[in-house]
Amino acid sequence: MSSFETIAVVGTSLAGLRGIEALRRHGHDGRIIAVGEEPHRPYDRPPLSKKFLKGEWDDDKLLLRHELDDDNEVEWRLGCRAVSLDANARRISLDDGTEVEYDGLLIATGSRARPFPGAPENMAGLHLLRTLEDSARMRDALSASPKVAVIGAGFIGMEVAASCRELGLDVTVVEFLEAPLVRGVGPVLGRHVEGVFRDQGVEVRCGVGVEGFEGSGRVEALKLQDGSRVPADLVLVGIGASPATEWLEGSGLELGDGVICDASCATNAPGVVAAGDIARLKHPTSGESTRVEHWTNAVEQSDHAARRLLEGPSVGAYDRVPYMWTDQFDLRIQMAGEMRPGDEMHICLGTLEEGRCMVLFGRDGQLTGAVAFKRPRQLHEFSDLIGERASWEQALAHAKG
Repeated sequence: MSSFETIAVVGTSLAGLRGIEALRRHGHDGRIIAVGEEPHRPYDRPPLSKKFLKGEWDDDKLLLRHELDDDNEVEWRLGCRAVSLDANARRISLDDGTEVEYDGLLIATGSRARPFPGAPENMAGLHLLRTLEDSARMRDALSASPKVAVIGAGFIGMEVAASCRELGLDVTVVEFLEAPLVRGVGPVLGRHVEGVFRDQGVEVRCGVGVEGFEGSGRVEALKLQDGSRVPADLVLVGIGASPATEWLEGSGLELGDGVICDASCATNAPGVVAAGDIARLKHPTSGESTRVEHWTNAVEQSDHAARRLLEGPSVGAYDRVPYMWTDQFDLRIQMAGEMRPGDEMHICLGTLEEGRCMVLFGRDGQLTGAVAFKRPRQLHEFSDLIGERASWEQALAHAKG
């Protein structure tokens, strides 16, 4: 067990909070200093695009439950942004001019919503969605019943589009790729989701990019690359997220679209681990270096990173199969593993038309991914098979029962 006296955790969202809990649970009885850029206690982000955005939840319901006695177990430094790290001196500089010295460090600063390249600065009506304040501003703006345009048909974009349509608003989704959610579930399932959204009254424009914005001071429309326009009073830019690594530049840590870690969550600096959206690890099925930007990964990976910090290399590799979900209208889509262009696909245990089925993905004779539409039990079964490195033939046999 580590003899660290003081452990700093930078980032107080889900991965940071669960990492702090894990440090206590696995035996650290020294100081924990938690540094968070936002002024709030840790809160849950998934409802920001759904229940909170629609006004069904208030701020208090977003707060994450935890195992901690805040007054005695953690020194919270909220509303303070880490601006630099000296990994050799084991010292973090904050934007209020203070410094935090540590023996061990867990980095969990997550990611930031990516702005639209070249978008006019300070144009009213353009929104990003990552924080509680982002969602609150957008929720207030939705009360005026604007025409809504969503740029990007990934998970956040489609969740927001569904929420806005459920509020009775006119909604248009614009996506450069061939179908919604194509990076997560592939084109066939993406087109199925597109059909569901069209049936709900959402206009979906795929295969066309956004050229710019019309309006003087306030957005009035999107200009598309095919020469058409989409009238809009409110625009959500949902084109992905970038890992929040700017404060780590010059620190000596290896960076590359995230913090580069070995398979156990350890960085190249002694006494420093990373977890959550910011951590880039070797994928358990593909063997490739990847980041996973989803809720379950933040919970499970932060526990492993805390153990790696306390126990050292003996904890071994983090090998949990990635799991994620999204709720859009009455769609509950759950995913395990990973899907890539060109993967073999097999629909079983129902049909897409029924809205309840399993979809398997394979590559090079191996089961690599699974997507469930209202099949949670079976999804977990196939997730276990992915973790066991099951062959494609074994997966198909399991599907036949």
